[in-house]
Amino acid sequence: GRWTVVEKILARDEWLPDTWPVAGTTGYDALHHIDGLFVDPDGLEKLTALYRAFAAPPADLGGDWAATVRRAAHEVVTHELAAEVARLTRTASRICAADPRLRDHAPWALRTAIRELLVRLPVYRPYASVGRPFASIYRPSTSVGGPHASLGGPSATGADAMMLRSAAADAREAFTVEQEAQVVHVVRDAALGELGDGPDHRDFCARFGQTAAALRAKSVEDTAFYRYAPLLSAAEVGGDPGRPAVSPEEFHAFAARRSRDWPATGTVLSTHDTKRSADARARLAALTECPAWWGRTVAELTRSAPAPDPHLAWTAWQTALALGHGDAERLVPAVLKAVREAGLRTTWTERNAAYEAEVTAFLEAGPCAADPSVWTAIGAELDGPARANALGAALLQLTMPGVPDLYMGTEHIYPALVDPDNRRPPELGRKPEAHSLSAEKLLLTRAALRLRREHPGWFGPGSGYAPLTAEGPTAAHCTAFVRTGTSERTETPVQTGASERTGASVRTGVDGPGTAVGERGAVAVVTRLSRRLAEAGGWGATRLPLPPGRWRDLLTGRTAEGAVPLEELLSRLPVALLVRI
Repeated sequence: GRWTVVEKILARDEWLPDTWPVAGTTGYDALHHIDGLFVDPDGLEKLTALYRAFAAPPADLGGDWAATVRRAAHEVVTHELAAEVARLTRTASRICAADPRLRDHAPWALRTAIRELLVRLPVYRPYASVGRPFASIYRPSTSVGGPHASLGGPSATGADAMMLRSAAADAREAFTVEQEAQVVHVVRDAALGELGDGPDHRDFCARFGQTAAALRAKSVEDTAFYRYAPLLSAAEVGGDPGRPAVSPEEFHAFAARRSRDWPATGTVLSTHDTKRSADARARLAALTECPAWWGRTVAELTRSAPAPDPHLAWTAWQTALALGHGDAERLVPAVLKAVREAGLRTTWTERNAAYEAEVTAFLEAGPCAADPSVWTAIGAELDGPARANALGAALLQLTMPGVPDLYMGTEHIYPALVDPDNRRPPELGRKPEAHSLSAEKLLLTRAALRLRREHPGWFGPGSGYAPLTAEGPTAAHCTAFVRTGTSERTETPVQTGASERTGASVRTGVDGPGTAVGERGAVAVVTRLSRRLAEAGGWGATRLPLPPGRWRDLLTGRTAEGAVPLEELLSRLPVALLVRI
């Protein structure tokens, strides 16, 4: 009867096993999908090209995401996790020694196969258990995963089996002799729990998954995130810096599935563990809308205050930009943490004191000593789109399917870094300046939370979710949806059915622009890529067809009905939260 969620980091196309007796995850999967809406994929491509030209990193040291992850994983699995790999090797050797069919596999080959299989896993860990069945069907991310429940824990899913078999096929490349490469399949089968049911089999199966999780956390979150730096906001817990952009269609499909299968799962934007708070990431995401400007700006700033290396310059100025100014007390420890985690010229355990002194001197003479006119110029370019991003992300978190978890202070604008900011006590009772962005965010947060409290049926299990599609030349810049309660009437094209996981009656509009039509409900409207929108001439004739009835925006008091011009609806704020009058 307790609301229970798990801190499980899901890859982009990975879903929580549907047999787990929990309400869902803590919400990092939602963070990734919300953030991705505000990333311009074309601009990101240009920004990445500029980063490569500016910093000139080798492909496996920050130039290419996949290559950077692979190298970091090899470093971690052979150093920090050497003891874990050695234990797995000893266990695998005992398994092979006890089976006449497997006795020819030498410890060195088993160790190599274990390493190569681990570094190729695209998710944190598989969930295999000796003696438990696999899901009979692997379903893609638009449906529900394995139907087979098992007592005592989740069974391995068909997705896990396919993932490990695909990784094993690639891992064979590490062996030059075909006969020796057969050992990869032995390790794969042991990891899947398919070689037997003895103590060693169970130990190997469990510890392989545990080691995989540790490897992913250390190599991706704690290393590759700091080496691959085109867009720092993309290097976030649960994120994919190689593919951070999320289309409205992908977001709606994700939200619809949550509504159907995990309606009480968690939804977060900032936590104690995020590398940067939501509002800091909102400023950084705006860079994808003006990559050429950023390329010129960072080059000019670096000429004025040279850095020890270009990768540091790019990282440091983006970190300062996320805060909106250069604050030595916060920026210096944050950037020192970044260079130690990256491990390119200094590390936590083998510190290069001379280099770290150069880093500190650069920060104090560069971003932390920049003339106020520098930050004024940066603000003129980014404040507008950052406002739209911050308010849009906040409204999505508070109204999309799931239970929103608000981190301390994030009802206001909260630009923070994981260190040292997330270790500071919260500033309670803070009042924002009137008409400031922080005041707008507080207004939005209060309105959305009050609405959820007054109408829990619109947002909880059994509630409805359907996309609303704008019409007109700039429709792609509007993301909107309607939430309805369990008792509201619906009409097609909204789908009606039952969740395969919970059996609850649900309604979603995943097959088209679907409108949920009921006596009551709420509509959320956000602006995405607002700078691109302004460059295109604004909303112009673009309209948003609302469900029948008269609607009132809880944020501005404006009323609307029918196909409302977005130029009118969003004239005061880049977001709207409407309820039927």
